Amino acid sequence: MTAVALEIAASYRARTRGLLGRDGIEGAMLLTPASGVHTFRMGFAIDVAHLDRELRVLAVTTMRPGRLGRVRPRARCVLEAEAGAMARWGLRRGSRVRIGTPEEGPYGTG
Repeated sequence: MTAVALEIAASYRARTRGLLGRDGIEGAMLLTPASGVHTFRMGFAIDVAHLDRELRVLAVTTMRPGRLGRVRPRARCVLEAEAGAMARWGLRRGSRVRIGTPEEGPYGTG
């Protein structure tokens, strides 16, 4: 299990902004609810994991700036991180993401 700092974008405004205007991100951002993303006006490539309602990974893709990602109808949220991060974390199709705090015990991806 890998612990990862997580930002949550749950409001319409936060999801719309996402990672736009940033040079990178430490950890990851969870957009919820969401079933697709784009990288227009982004300054760096990102890894995108589409998650179902049980936070199980449906697909992981890497997107360069200026792309429109595929919408995945079964996805309930999307996890974004800098390109290459999800491979380092071992996050792949079928993995399950756990969200918690350090005080609650183990958290992260596993």
